[in-house]
Amino acid sequence: MRYLIYGAGAIGGLIGGHLTAAGHDVTLVTRGAHREAMARRGLILRDRATGGAETIPVRAILPGEEKPPYDVVYVTLKAHQIAGSAEHIASLRAKDGCYVFVQNGLPWWYFERIASPYAGTRLKTLDPDGTLARMFPIETIVGSVIFKPLDLPEPGVIVHAHAPTDRLVIGEVDNTSTPRLEAIAADLGPAGLKTEISADIRKAKWTKLLSNSVWNPLCALTQARADQIASYPPSRALAIAMMKETLAVANAVGAGLDADPEKIVSDATKRRTPISSTLTDVRLGRQLELDALSRSIIEIGKLTGVPTPCLENIAACAGVLDNCIVEEGVAIQPVPVR
Repeated sequence: MRYLIYGAGAIGGLIGGHLTAAGHDVTLVTRGAHREAMARRGLILRDRATGGAETIPVRAILPGEEKPPYDVVYVTLKAHQIAGSAEHIASLRAKDGCYVFVQNGLPWWYFERIASPYAGTRLKTLDPDGTLARMFPIETIVGSVIFKPLDLPEPGVIVHAHAPTDRLVIGEVDNTSTPRLEAIAADLGPAGLKTEISADIRKAKWTKLLSNSVWNPLCALTQARADQIASYPPSRALAIAMMKETLAVANAVGAGLDADPEKIVSDATKRRTPISSTLTDVRLGRQLELDALSRSIIEIGKLTGVPTPCLENIAACAGVLDNCIVEEGVAIQPVPVR
């Protein structure tokens, strides 16, 4: 199969690097210094624990330089970036190909092809004008979420850690088992990236979102790590309250999550956690990923009648921060004073 990785940052770079190293036909699409570094010297995958590094020669190109059609198009942009490139991405898939959308948070197609009182409901926080629904036929979509800590400390370099829970989860929108899922997993697994085929891709997304909905906005607002927030009693209580709200919303739409927010937050104090991707965006002056990680939960809460006061208050504050970053073109970074 011919693979295209559209938006080859940390997640897309990792997937594309593994597939390339395994001998598959892979093209990575990205911009700027990251693309230039990969095109010049290859992609460097560095082990956080050992410091060991592997350099993989990859095909890294700019948007518009693709040579379609591609059998599998991995879309690894952040959720709020997809609409701006949707028309172009939609032109790259082979007739019988598919898109694998690897994003954190909830997808715009959440209520499609499932038995639900809310079946067919469009989440306006994620697809306000229906662009995504028009551009990507529902039968071409494979949902996905990755559980693996990654960092992009410099252009062309991805730092990764290893944990027993590391995996890429893929699943059909209608939760069925299909040959294309088997084919995707058959290429990724031997390439070095554990891949799990899920019979409930929405539940997998909620499982990660349970933490993302708390730590991502709180870390962005406080400039702190998750373990620091969880260790301070007032913010610890807030984190638990936010997670309980996310859990209640998830289960109101049938996610069936059995989780203990107090234990999850407590566990965050046991190790020094990396900074969240949203805090990284704050420090680099990039638009924040609030719709898929926060506002969509609030929207579903209103739809189902589940109160989300803590999530709403934090999303409002994070929204102000996001507006300042986008409208003023600023990055907010810590400055040593001693």
